[in-house]
Order: sequence, then C-alpha cells, then structure tokens
Amino acid sequence: MKKFLVSIAVAALAAPMFAQNTPARVAVIDVQKVLTQSIAGKAAYEKLKKMQDEKVEKAKAMDEELRKLDADINTKKISLSEDKLSDMQKQLADKRISMQRYAQDADREIGEARDRELQVLEVKIKPVIDAIGKEMGIAAIFNKFESGLVYASDAIDITDTVIKRFNEANPAAAAAKK
Repeated sequence: MKKFLVSIAVAALAAPMFAQNTPARVAVIDVQKVLTQSIAGKAAYEKLKKMQDEKVEKAKAMDEELRKLDADINTKKISLSEDKLSDMQKQLADKRISMQRYAQDADREIGEARDRELQVLEVKIKPVIDAIGKEMGIAAIFNKFESGLVYASDAIDITDTVIKRFNEANPAAAAAKK
C-alpha cells in the first residue's frame, strides 16, 4: 500500500512536467462567420449567388412559356380540332416535365458548385488555422456550432483572427474585391 501511495505521489509530481510541453488551450471558430465575412468567402458567395440567379431567371422564362401555352389552350379550346388540342396539351405536359428536370438539374448543379467552393475555401483556410493554432499554443480548435459544443467563452473564440489572417493570406481575393 505504501508503494502504491508513493507511486501516485511521484506521478502527481511528474504530471506538471509533462503537461508543460503540450499545449492545453482550446479555441473555437465560427466557420459560418469566416465564410460570410472573409473576402474569399464573400467572393465565393457572390459567384454562387450569380449562378443561382441565372438559373432562377431561366426557370422564370420557362414558367412564362408554360403559362402562355396553358392560356392559349384554354382560350382556343373550343375552336381547336381534337388533334390540335391534343398536340398542344402534349406540348404543355412535355414543357412541365422539362421544367421539373431543369429545376432538379439546377439544384444539383448549384449544390455541386457550393461543395466545390467550400472545398477550395477549406484548403485555403486550413493552413491559416494550423498556423494560428501553433502560434497561440492551442491544443484543439473546434467548429463552434457543429462540434456538439453548447457553450464557449468569447475569450477562446479566434474567428476574427482567422478571418484577418485568411484575408491577408489571400491577397488575390482582396485585389479582386476592389
């Protein structure tokens, strides 16, 4: 029993020596804030927004064609032959299917573009986060809202530092913004 207590005492005295060599600090980053406030993140958002707006405009044009054809069918329904009416209704059904496919394709394309942009940003941001972690002696950096974390003091939030360094590390994005 005496040996056991001595072993525990020695281990307790030695623990601070080993702990001094490894960082014990923890930090958090609001990744969403980095994406919305960094220059590169804003540029990626604008690129995706432009793509989405173009898709929406084309969808509106397709919808307008559908409405015109539908209105045309309804106004000429009585005076058209059975064959002509059937052809127009088939055109309307085909246009509806085409529009649904376009919407699905547009959603997929926008999702893939978003994923690509996020991947590019992640590759650029990771070295900045790693460097800040090493400089500040941080043992772990968590994504503030996607890590299961329920509370984090503002004192350990390094988001603004990451945004500043990320903007400085990407001067091409800053120049393009001007």
